[in-house]
Amino acid sequence: MGRTIKIDPVSRIEGHAHITLHLDDDGNVDDAKFHLTQFRGFEKFCEGRPFPEMPALTARTCGICPVSHLVASSKACDHLLSVTIPPTGANLRRLMNLAQLMQSHALSFFHLSSADLLLGMDSNPKSRNIFGLLAVDPQLAKDGIRLRQIGQTIIEILGGKKIHPGWMVPGGVSAPITEEKRAEMLAMLPEGLEIAQRTFESFKGLIGKFSEEIEHFGNFPTMYLSLIKPTGGLEHYDGYFRIKDAAGAIVEDMVPLEEYERVIGEAVEPYSYMKFPYYLPAGYPEGIYRVGPLARLNNCDFCGTKLADAALDEFRALQHDRPVSSSFHFHFARLVEIIYALERMKELLDNPHILDTRVRARARGNSDEGIGVAEAPRGTLIHHYKIDDDGLITWANLIIATGHNNLAMNQGIKQAAKHFVDGNNMQEGMLNRVEAVIRCYDPCLSCASHAFGQMPLRIELQDSRGKVLDQLLRQVS
Repeated sequence: MGRTIKIDPVSRIEGHAHITLHLDDDGNVDDAKFHLTQFRGFEKFCEGRPFPEMPALTARTCGICPVSHLVASSKACDHLLSVTIPPTGANLRRLMNLAQLMQSHALSFFHLSSADLLLGMDSNPKSRNIFGLLAVDPQLAKDGIRLRQIGQTIIEILGGKKIHPGWMVPGGVSAPITEEKRAEMLAMLPEGLEIAQRTFESFKGLIGKFSEEIEHFGNFPTMYLSLIKPTGGLEHYDGYFRIKDAAGAIVEDMVPLEEYERVIGEAVEPYSYMKFPYYLPAGYPEGIYRVGPLARLNNCDFCGTKLADAALDEFRALQHDRPVSSSFHFHFARLVEIIYALERMKELLDNPHILDTRVRARARGNSDEGIGVAEAPRGTLIHHYKIDDDGLITWANLIIATGHNNLAMNQGIKQAAKHFVDGNNMQEGMLNRVEAVIRCYDPCLSCASHAFGQMPLRIELQDSRGKVLDQLLRQVS
Protein backbone atom coordinates (compact mmCIF):
# COMPACT_ATOMS: atom_id res chain seq x y z
CA MET A 1 0.00 0.00 0.00
CA GLY A 2 1.32 3.46 -0.87
CA ARG A 3 2.57 5.97 1.70
CA THR A 4 2.36 9.72 2.14
CA ILE A 5 5.28 11.87 3.23
CA LYS A 6 4.45 15.26 4.71
CA ILE A 7 7.03 18.06 4.73
CA ASP A 8 5.69 20.39 7.41
CA PRO A 9 6.50 23.20 7.57
CA VAL A 10 8.14 24.25 4.32
CA SER A 11 11.06 26.19 5.71
CA ARG A 12 12.78 29.43 4.73
CA ILE A 13 9.76 30.94 3.02
CA GLU A 14 7.35 33.73 4.01
CA GLY A 15 4.15 32.23 5.40
CA HIS A 16 2.89 28.78 6.33
CA ALA A 17 2.67 25.78 4.02
CA HIS A 18 3.38 22.09 3.78
CA ILE A 19 4.07 19.61 1.00
CA THR A 20 2.64 16.12 0.66
CA LEU A 21 4.41 13.47 -1.40
CA HIS A 22 2.31 10.47 -2.40
CA LEU A 23 4.33 7.27 -2.93
CA ASP A 24 3.22 4.16 -4.77
CA ASP A 25 3.65 0.60 -3.53
CA ASP A 26 7.24 0.50 -4.76
CA GLY A 27 8.26 3.65 -2.87
CA ASN A 28 8.34 5.90 -5.94
CA VAL A 29 6.77 9.35 -5.92
CA ASP A 30 3.44 9.27 -7.71
CA ASP A 31 2.22 12.80 -6.96
CA ALA A 32 3.09 15.91 -4.95
CA LYS A 33 1.07 18.87 -3.74
CA PHE A 34 1.91 22.24 -2.21
CA HIS A 35 -0.61 23.29 0.44
CA LEU A 36 -1.03 26.87 1.60
CA THR A 37 -2.62 26.35 5.01
CA GLN A 38 -3.28 29.84 6.39
CA PHE A 39 -6.61 31.51 5.69
CA ARG A 40 -7.03 35.30 5.56
CA GLY A 41 -9.54 36.55 2.99
CA PHE A 42 -8.47 40.16 2.49
CA GLU A 43 -10.88 40.64 -0.40
CA LYS A 44 -13.93 40.12 1.81
CA PHE A 45 -13.04 42.25 4.80
CA CYS A 46 -12.07 45.16 2.53
CA GLU A 47 -15.72 45.41 1.51
CA GLY A 48 -17.42 48.45 3.00
CA ARG A 49 -14.19 50.42 3.47
CA PRO A 50 -13.72 53.85 1.83
CA PHE A 51 -11.55 53.34 -1.24
CA PRO A 52 -8.88 55.92 -0.22
CA GLU A 53 -8.04 53.58 2.67
CA MET A 54 -7.20 50.71 0.34
CA PRO A 55 -3.46 51.37 -0.23
CA ALA A 56 -2.71 51.50 3.50
CA LEU A 57 -5.14 48.68 4.26
CA THR A 58 -3.97 46.21 1.63
CA ALA A 59 -0.32 46.97 2.40
CA ARG A 60 -1.00 45.17 5.68
CA THR A 61 -1.39 41.99 3.66
CA CYS A 62 2.36 41.57 4.03
CA GLY A 63 5.34 42.88 5.99
CA ILE A 64 7.83 41.76 3.33
CA CYS A 65 6.36 43.43 0.24
CA PRO A 66 3.91 46.10 1.47
CA VAL A 67 5.21 48.56 -1.13
CA SER A 68 3.98 46.29 -3.94
CA HIS A 69 0.45 46.49 -2.57
CA LEU A 70 0.79 50.24 -2.09
CA VAL A 71 1.71 50.59 -5.76
CA ALA A 72 -1.00 48.34 -7.22
CA SER A 73 -3.66 49.65 -4.85
CA SER A 74 -2.76 53.29 -5.42
CA LYS A 75 -2.91 52.74 -9.18
CA ALA A 76 -6.35 51.13 -8.84
CA CYS A 77 -7.45 54.17 -6.83
CA ASP A 78 -6.01 56.52 -9.48
CA HIS A 79 -8.31 54.71 -11.88
CA LEU A 80 -11.27 55.28 -9.54
CA LEU A 81 -10.36 58.98 -9.34
CA SER A 82 -10.07 59.12 -13.17
CA VAL A 83 -6.88 61.15 -12.86
CA THR A 84 -3.42 61.16 -14.38
CA ILE A 85 -0.96 61.62 -11.56
CA PRO A 86 1.92 64.13 -11.88
CA PRO A 87 5.02 62.59 -13.53
CA THR A 88 7.15 63.22 -10.45
CA GLY A 89 4.60 61.42 -8.29
CA ALA A 90 4.80 58.41 -10.61
CA ASN A 91 8.61 58.44 -10.58
CA LEU A 92 8.72 58.64 -6.80
CA ARG A 93 6.44 55.60 -6.68
CA ARG A 94 8.80 53.85 -9.10
CA LEU A 95 11.73 54.71 -6.83
CA MET A 96 10.13 53.15 -3.76
CA ASN A 97 9.02 50.10 -5.71
CA LEU A 98 12.58 49.51 -6.95
CA ALA A 99 13.97 49.90 -3.43
CA GLN A 100 11.56 47.22 -2.27
CA LEU A 101 12.41 44.99 -5.22
CA MET A 102 16.08 45.19 -4.27
CA GLN A 103 15.65 44.49 -0.56
CA SER A 104 13.15 41.67 -1.14
CA HIS A 105 15.35 39.96 -3.74
CA ALA A 106 18.28 40.29 -1.31
CA LEU A 107 16.21 38.67 1.45
CA SER A 108 15.35 35.76 -0.83
CA PHE A 109 18.85 35.19 -2.17
CA PHE A 110 21.05 35.84 0.85
CA HIS A 111 18.87 34.88 3.81
CA LEU A 112 16.60 32.13 2.47
CA SER A 113 18.41 30.37 -0.40
CA SER A 114 22.15 31.04 -0.22
CA ALA A 115 22.66 28.47 2.53
CA ASP A 116 21.55 25.75 0.07
CA LEU A 117 23.84 27.18 -2.59
CA LEU A 118 26.95 27.72 -0.48
CA LEU A 119 26.67 24.99 2.16
CA GLY A 120 25.02 22.41 -0.08
CA MET A 121 21.59 20.80 -0.33
CA ASP A 122 22.78 17.87 1.79
CA SER A 123 24.45 19.91 4.53
CA ASN A 124 23.41 19.69 8.18
CA PRO A 125 19.95 21.29 8.49
CA LYS A 126 20.90 22.68 11.91
CA SER A 127 23.47 24.96 10.27
CA ARG A 128 21.81 25.34 6.84
CA ASN A 129 20.64 28.88 7.57
CA ILE A 130 21.86 32.46 7.78
CA PHE A 131 23.86 31.68 10.95
CA GLY A 132 25.65 28.80 9.26
CA LEU A 133 26.34 31.08 6.35
CA LEU A 134 27.85 33.66 8.69
CA ALA A 135 30.25 31.03 9.99
CA VAL A 136 31.36 29.90 6.53
CA ASP A 137 31.29 33.15 4.54
CA PRO A 138 30.87 36.19 6.82
CA GLN A 139 31.29 38.65 3.95
CA LEU A 140 28.47 37.15 1.90
CA ALA A 141 26.15 37.23 4.91
CA LYS A 142 27.12 40.83 5.69
CA ASP A 143 26.60 41.80 2.05
CA GLY A 144 23.07 40.44 2.19
CA ILE A 145 22.29 42.33 5.39
CA ARG A 146 23.73 45.56 3.99
CA LEU A 147 21.91 45.30 0.67
CA ARG A 148 18.60 44.86 2.49
CA GLN A 149 19.48 47.76 4.76
CA ILE A 150 20.08 50.06 1.78
CA GLY A 151 16.73 49.18 0.25
CA GLN A 152 14.83 49.52 3.52
CA THR A 153 16.55 52.82 4.31
CA ILE A 154 15.51 54.28 0.95
CA ILE A 155 11.93 53.21 1.66
CA GLU A 156 12.14 54.89 5.07
CA ILE A 157 13.60 58.11 3.63
CA LEU A 158 10.77 58.32 1.12
CA GLY A 159 7.87 57.11 3.21
CA GLY A 160 8.82 57.78 6.82
CA LYS A 161 8.78 54.09 7.78
CA LYS A 162 10.54 50.96 6.59
CA ILE A 163 7.39 48.84 6.80
CA HIS A 164 3.88 49.94 5.82
CA PRO A 165 4.74 53.55 4.89
CA GLY A 166 1.64 55.67 4.33
CA TRP A 167 3.29 57.94 1.78
CA MET A 168 1.87 56.37 -1.41
CA VAL A 169 -1.74 57.50 -1.80
CA PRO A 170 -4.50 57.71 -4.42
CA GLY A 171 -3.41 60.35 -6.92
CA GLY A 172 0.34 60.12 -6.28
CA VAL A 173 2.39 60.47 -3.11
CA SER A 174 1.69 62.56 -0.04
CA ALA A 175 4.86 64.69 -0.08
CA PRO A 176 7.80 65.54 -2.39
CA ILE A 177 11.42 64.85 -1.47
CA THR A 178 14.11 67.37 -0.60
CA GLU A 179 17.60 67.80 -1.98
CA GLU A 180 18.96 66.43 1.31
CA LYS A 181 16.93 63.25 0.99
CA ARG A 182 17.96 62.82 -2.62
CA ALA A 183 21.63 63.17 -1.70
CA GLU A 184 21.27 60.68 1.14
CA MET A 185 19.76 58.07 -1.16
CA LEU A 186 22.27 58.64 -3.96
CA ALA A 187 25.17 58.21 -1.52
CA MET A 188 24.15 54.59 -0.77
CA LEU A 189 23.75 53.34 -4.33
CA PRO A 190 27.43 52.84 -5.30
CA GLU A 191 28.00 50.51 -2.34
CA GLY A 192 24.84 48.60 -3.18
CA LEU A 193 25.90 48.21 -6.80
CA GLU A 194 29.33 46.98 -5.77
CA ILE A 195 27.74 44.32 -3.55
CA ALA A 196 25.30 43.31 -6.29
CA GLN A 197 28.03 42.87 -8.90
CA ARG A 198 30.28 40.97 -6.49
CA THR A 199 27.43 38.61 -5.61
CA PHE A 200 26.51 38.13 -9.26
CA GLU A 201 30.07 37.09 -10.16
CA SER A 202 30.25 34.76 -7.15
CA PHE A 203 26.94 33.11 -8.00
CA LYS A 204 28.00 32.39 -11.57
CA GLY A 205 30.88 30.38 -10.14
CA LEU A 206 28.47 28.20 -8.15
CA ILE A 207 26.12 27.24 -10.98
CA GLY A 208 28.31 24.39 -12.21
CA LYS A 209 27.81 22.54 -8.92
CA PHE A 210 24.05 22.31 -9.41
CA SER A 211 23.60 20.85 -12.88
CA GLU A 212 21.29 18.11 -11.58
CA GLU A 213 19.13 20.60 -9.68
CA ILE A 214 18.99 22.92 -12.69
CA GLU A 215 17.72 20.02 -14.78
CA HIS A 216 15.00 18.94 -12.33
CA PHE A 217 13.97 22.05 -10.34
CA GLY A 218 10.80 23.06 -12.14
CA ASN A 219 12.39 22.70 -15.55
CA PHE A 220 9.49 22.26 -17.95
CA PRO A 221 7.70 24.24 -20.67
CA THR A 222 5.30 26.96 -19.54
CA MET A 223 4.24 30.38 -20.70
CA TYR A 224 5.63 33.55 -19.08
CA LEU A 225 3.61 36.63 -18.11
CA SER A 226 4.89 40.06 -17.10
CA LEU A 227 4.59 43.76 -17.67
CA ILE A 228 6.55 45.28 -20.52
CA LYS A 229 7.33 48.82 -21.65
CA PRO A 230 5.77 49.98 -24.94
CA THR A 231 9.31 49.69 -26.35
CA GLY A 232 9.67 46.10 -25.10
CA GLY A 233 11.94 46.97 -22.16
CA LEU A 234 11.89 45.63 -18.61
CA GLU A 235 9.08 47.24 -16.61
CA HIS A 236 7.96 47.08 -12.97
CA TYR A 237 5.50 49.97 -12.55
CA ASP A 238 3.33 50.38 -15.65
CA GLY A 239 3.19 49.37 -19.31
CA TYR A 240 1.36 46.42 -20.89
CA PHE A 241 1.03 42.67 -20.47
CA ARG A 242 3.18 40.37 -22.55
CA ILE A 243 2.88 36.58 -22.61
CA LYS A 244 5.46 34.33 -24.29
CA ASP A 245 5.31 30.59 -24.78
CA ALA A 246 8.02 28.09 -23.93
CA ALA A 247 9.63 28.48 -27.35
CA GLY A 248 9.84 32.26 -27.02
CA ALA A 249 6.97 33.10 -29.36
CA ILE A 250 4.78 35.99 -28.24
CA VAL A 251 1.28 34.74 -27.38
CA GLU A 252 -0.14 38.09 -26.24
CA ASP A 253 1.50 41.48 -26.58
CA MET A 254 0.76 45.03 -25.51
CA VAL A 255 -2.41 43.97 -23.69
CA PRO A 256 -3.79 46.98 -21.75
CA LEU A 257 -3.66 46.35 -18.02
CA GLU A 258 -7.39 47.01 -17.66
CA GLU A 259 -8.04 43.98 -19.89
CA TYR A 260 -6.42 41.44 -17.58
CA GLU A 261 -9.69 39.46 -17.31
CA ARG A 262 -9.42 38.61 -21.01
CA VAL A 263 -6.15 36.73 -20.51
CA ILE A 264 -6.18 35.59 -16.85
CA GLY A 265 -8.62 33.14 -15.30
CA GLU A 266 -8.65 31.91 -11.69
CA ALA A 267 -9.33 28.37 -10.50
CA VAL A 268 -9.48 26.85 -7.02
CA GLU A 269 -8.53 23.46 -5.63
CA PRO A 270 -9.66 21.80 -2.39
CA TYR A 271 -6.15 21.36 -0.98
CA SER A 272 -4.99 24.99 -0.79
CA TYR A 273 -6.18 28.44 0.24
CA MET A 274 -4.23 29.88 -2.69
CA LYS A 275 -5.96 30.44 -6.02
CA PHE A 276 -4.66 28.98 -9.28
CA PRO A 277 -4.49 31.64 -12.02
CA TYR A 278 -4.07 30.43 -15.59
CA TYR A 279 -3.99 31.77 -19.17
CA LEU A 280 -7.70 31.89 -19.88
CA PRO A 281 -7.74 31.12 -23.64
CA ALA A 282 -5.77 27.90 -23.04
CA GLY A 283 -8.02 26.68 -20.21
CA TYR A 284 -7.19 25.11 -16.86
CA PRO A 285 -4.69 23.66 -16.09
CA GLU A 286 -3.17 23.76 -19.59
CA GLY A 287 -2.81 27.53 -19.33
CA ILE A 288 0.09 27.26 -16.89
CA TYR A 289 2.48 30.21 -16.84
CA ARG A 290 5.13 31.69 -14.59
CA VAL A 291 5.68 35.24 -13.37
CA GLY A 292 8.45 37.00 -11.46
CA PRO A 293 12.08 37.77 -12.28
CA LEU A 294 12.50 34.69 -14.50
CA ALA A 295 9.44 35.63 -16.55
CA ARG A 296 10.34 39.32 -16.71
CA LEU A 297 13.81 38.59 -18.11
CA ASN A 298 12.42 36.01 -20.53
CA ASN A 299 9.81 38.47 -21.79
CA CYS A 300 11.70 41.75 -22.07
CA ASP A 301 13.76 42.77 -25.09
CA PHE A 302 16.24 44.66 -22.90
CA CYS A 303 16.67 46.02 -19.37
CA GLY A 304 17.69 49.52 -20.34
CA THR A 305 20.70 50.07 -18.07
CA LYS A 306 24.32 49.26 -18.93
CA LEU A 307 25.28 46.70 -16.30
CA ALA A 308 21.89 45.01 -16.19
CA ASP A 309 21.85 44.60 -19.97
CA ALA A 310 25.26 42.92 -19.81
CA ALA A 311 23.98 40.62 -17.04
CA LEU A 312 20.84 39.92 -19.11
CA ASP A 313 23.04 38.70 -21.96
CA GLU A 314 24.67 36.23 -19.58
CA PHE A 315 21.27 35.11 -18.31
CA ARG A 316 20.11 34.41 -21.85
CA ALA A 317 23.29 32.48 -22.58
CA LEU A 318 22.04 29.86 -20.11
CA GLN A 319 19.60 28.67 -22.79
CA HIS A 320 20.46 30.20 -26.14
CA ASP A 321 17.56 29.34 -28.39
CA ARG A 322 14.54 29.87 -26.13
CA PRO A 323 13.44 31.29 -22.76
CA VAL A 324 15.32 30.07 -19.69
CA SER A 325 13.08 27.33 -18.35
CA SER A 326 14.61 26.02 -15.11
CA SER A 327 13.08 27.52 -11.99
CA PHE A 328 16.52 27.21 -10.39
CA HIS A 329 17.46 30.25 -12.46
CA PHE A 330 15.02 32.48 -10.59
CA HIS A 331 18.11 33.07 -8.40
CA PHE A 332 20.14 34.26 -11.41
CA ALA A 333 17.29 36.52 -12.54
CA ARG A 334 16.96 38.11 -9.08
CA LEU A 335 20.58 39.16 -9.11
CA VAL A 336 20.17 40.72 -12.55
CA GLU A 337 17.16 42.67 -11.29
CA ILE A 338 19.02 43.88 -8.20
CA ILE A 339 21.67 45.37 -10.49
CA TYR A 340 18.96 46.93 -12.64
CA ALA A 341 17.12 48.38 -9.62
CA LEU A 342 20.25 50.12 -8.33
CA GLU A 343 21.11 51.56 -11.75
CA ARG A 344 17.53 52.68 -12.40
CA MET A 345 17.19 54.33 -8.99
CA LYS A 346 20.28 56.38 -9.74
CA GLU A 347 18.75 57.48 -13.06
CA LEU A 348 15.54 58.54 -11.34
CA LEU A 349 17.36 60.44 -8.59
CA ASP A 350 19.72 62.15 -11.04
CA ASN A 351 16.74 63.64 -12.88
CA PRO A 352 16.30 67.21 -11.56
CA HIS A 353 12.51 66.91 -11.87
CA ILE A 354 12.51 64.34 -9.06
CA LEU A 355 12.48 67.37 -6.71
CA ASP A 356 9.33 68.87 -8.24
CA THR A 357 6.67 69.63 -5.66
CA ARG A 358 3.63 68.63 -7.74
CA VAL A 359 3.33 65.01 -6.71
CA ARG A 360 -0.40 64.37 -6.21
CA ALA A 361 -3.65 64.81 -8.13
CA ARG A 362 -6.80 65.21 -6.05
CA ALA A 363 -10.35 64.26 -6.95
CA ARG A 364 -13.33 62.32 -5.67
CA GLY A 365 -14.39 58.96 -6.99
CA ASN A 366 -15.27 59.55 -10.64
CA SER A 367 -15.41 55.92 -11.76
CA ASP A 368 -17.09 52.94 -10.17
CA GLU A 369 -14.32 50.49 -11.06
CA GLY A 370 -10.54 50.65 -10.81
CA ILE A 371 -7.71 48.30 -11.78
CA GLY A 372 -4.09 48.68 -10.70
CA VAL A 373 -1.21 46.46 -11.84
CA ALA A 374 2.47 46.46 -10.90
CA GLU A 375 5.37 44.05 -10.75
CA ALA A 376 6.05 42.88 -7.20
CA PRO A 377 9.39 41.18 -6.49
CA ARG A 378 7.68 37.81 -6.94
CA GLY A 379 5.73 38.76 -10.06
CA THR A 380 2.70 40.52 -11.46
CA LEU A 381 0.29 41.92 -8.84
CA ILE A 382 -3.28 42.94 -9.71
CA HIS A 383 -5.73 44.94 -7.57
CA HIS A 384 -9.28 45.33 -8.90
CA TYR A 385 -11.93 47.32 -6.98
CA LYS A 386 -15.56 48.31 -7.41
CA ILE A 387 -17.17 51.09 -5.38
CA ASP A 388 -20.65 52.49 -4.76
CA ASP A 389 -21.79 56.12 -5.01
CA ASP A 390 -20.39 56.82 -1.53
CA GLY A 391 -16.93 55.61 -2.48
CA LEU A 392 -17.20 52.41 -0.41
CA ILE A 393 -15.68 49.17 -1.66
CA THR A 394 -18.40 46.77 -2.81
CA TRP A 395 -16.08 44.15 -4.35
CA ALA A 396 -12.35 43.52 -4.50
CA ASN A 397 -10.19 40.99 -6.26
CA LEU A 398 -6.48 40.58 -5.61
CA ILE A 399 -4.43 38.37 -7.91
CA ILE A 400 -1.19 37.88 -6.06
CA ALA A 401 2.23 37.34 -7.64
CA THR A 402 2.79 34.05 -5.79
CA GLY A 403 -0.64 32.82 -6.87
CA HIS A 404 0.29 33.13 -10.55
CA ASN A 405 3.07 30.62 -9.90
CA ASN A 406 0.86 28.14 -8.03
CA LEU A 407 0.43 25.69 -10.89
CA ALA A 408 4.15 25.84 -11.66
CA MET A 409 5.17 25.34 -8.03
CA ASN A 410 3.00 22.22 -7.76
CA GLN A 411 4.35 20.84 -11.02
CA GLY A 412 7.89 21.76 -9.95
CA ILE A 413 7.86 19.88 -6.65
CA LYS A 414 6.38 16.86 -8.41
CA GLN A 415 9.18 16.89 -10.96
CA ALA A 416 11.89 17.27 -8.30
CA ALA A 417 10.37 14.68 -5.97
CA LYS A 418 10.08 12.10 -8.73
CA HIS A 419 13.77 12.54 -9.52
CA PHE A 420 15.37 13.00 -6.09
CA VAL A 421 13.15 11.19 -3.57
CA ASP A 422 13.59 7.46 -2.99
CA GLY A 423 10.92 6.23 -0.61
CA ASN A 424 12.99 3.13 0.19
CA ASN A 425 16.13 5.05 1.14
CA MET A 426 14.95 8.35 2.51
CA GLN A 427 17.55 11.07 3.11
CA GLU A 428 16.95 14.57 4.48
CA GLY A 429 18.69 16.17 1.50
CA MET A 430 16.12 14.66 -0.84
CA LEU A 431 13.30 16.46 0.94
CA ASN A 432 15.32 19.66 1.18
CA ARG A 433 15.60 19.68 -2.59
CA VAL A 434 11.82 19.48 -2.87
CA GLU A 435 11.51 22.45 -0.50
CA ALA A 436 14.24 24.29 -2.42
CA VAL A 437 12.06 24.24 -5.54
CA ILE A 438 9.52 26.34 -3.63
CA ARG A 439 12.28 28.67 -2.41
CA CYS A 440 13.26 29.33 -6.03
CA TYR A 441 9.91 31.11 -6.42
CA ASP A 442 10.35 33.03 -3.13
CA PRO A 443 6.63 32.68 -2.37
CA CYS A 444 4.88 35.24 -0.21
CA LEU A 445 2.07 33.15 1.26
CA SER A 446 0.56 35.81 3.52
CA CYS A 447 -0.17 37.76 0.35
CA ALA A 448 -1.43 34.75 -1.58
CA SER A 449 -3.94 33.40 0.94
CA HIS A 450 -7.28 34.57 -0.41
CA ALA A 451 -9.40 31.64 -1.64
CA PHE A 452 -12.87 31.26 -0.20
CA GLY A 453 -15.17 28.27 0.18
CA GLN A 454 -12.61 25.60 -0.67
CA MET A 455 -10.69 24.00 2.15
CA PRO A 456 -12.58 22.49 5.09
CA LEU A 457 -11.93 24.21 8.40
CA ARG A 458 -11.54 21.77 11.31
CA ILE A 459 -12.97 22.93 14.62
CA GLU A 460 -11.96 20.98 17.73
CA LEU A 461 -13.92 21.10 20.97
CA GLN A 462 -11.56 20.48 23.90
CA ASP A 463 -11.95 20.17 27.63
CA SER A 464 -9.82 22.10 30.11
CA ARG A 465 -7.07 19.47 29.85
CA GLY A 466 -6.90 19.71 26.09
CA LYS A 467 -8.68 16.43 25.36
CA VAL A 468 -10.58 16.57 22.08
CA LEU A 469 -14.28 16.04 22.76
CA ASP A 470 -15.61 16.55 19.27
CA GLN A 471 -14.57 17.68 15.79
CA LEU A 472 -16.60 19.59 13.29
CA LEU A 473 -15.83 20.02 9.61
CA ARG A 474 -17.37 22.88 7.73
CA GLN A 475 -16.66 24.82 4.57
CA VAL A 476 -15.41 28.37 4.91
CA SER A 477 -17.73 30.73 3.04
